[in-house]
Amino acid sequence: MVAAGRLRARLCAWLCLALAGGAAALGKQGPVKELSDGTWRELLQGEWMVAFYAPWCPACQSLRPEWEKFAGWGEDREVNVAKVDVTEQPGLSGRFIITALPTIYHCKDGEFRRYQGARTLADFVNFISDQEWKSIEPVSSWFGPSSFLMSSMSALFQLSMWIRHCRGYLTENIGIPVWGSYAVIALTVVFSGVILGLMMVFLSDCICPSKRLRPPQYSDSGKLAPESAQLPKKLDEEQEADEEDISDGETEVLFACRISV
Repeated sequence: MVAAGRLRARLCAWLCLALAGGAAALGKQGPVKELSDGTWRELLQGEWMVAFYAPWCPACQSLRPEWEKFAGWGEDREVNVAKVDVTEQPGLSGRFIITALPTIYHCKDGEFRRYQGARTLADFVNFISDQEWKSIEPVSSWFGPSSFLMSSMSALFQLSMWIRHCRGYLTENIGIPVWGSYAVIALTVVFSGVILGLMMVFLSDCICPSKRLRPPQYSDSGKLAPESAQLPKKLDEEQEADEEDISDGETEVLFACRISV
């Protein structure tokens, strides 16, 4: 009886493990890839679905379980599912102009389309399986994440986050008042702008120097250049013509005087 009870207990344990394994296989949750400012260019190759979220966002928290299930579905179909924490990656937030959370993009071979459907696993699967993304106009190349405009926007967002960290460091670690931290940051920005302006002026003057008056060019034999040699000759001819005009005028005056006499 004791042996039969032990065998029955082992069978029950094996059955429970098998059922747990089957349930795990049915509810498989694949890994959701984390993208950053250094790895976002992976989106330019293959097919991706990427969600921009913030940890404090309630809608993002509701999306999380569906998004993880969708990652498990796409793992076997060569569909990469990723996410971006905008609080940790402000550069990507500016590069994609994230104005609402969560924001979802579909990326296919370098073309970006914004997903605006329902946020359920079934809708995500239908969006990819039925190729519903083809009915959405892709983002213009001018506003694409790899364009110069969006790269500049990314740098601006990163700069703003850096200024925020500096303000926090000055107020919390050093003990400078809030107005003092803003004053320090403002002076730093102004001083940096002056230095950059001087450097740009110096470089532009070296690359494109201003035109200056140059002395007349002489040939190796010490003679004037052809244009310079012709100039005195023209002046002499004009002077002689003026003298002839004066002499003719004087002759006419004398002739008139004689006639009157």
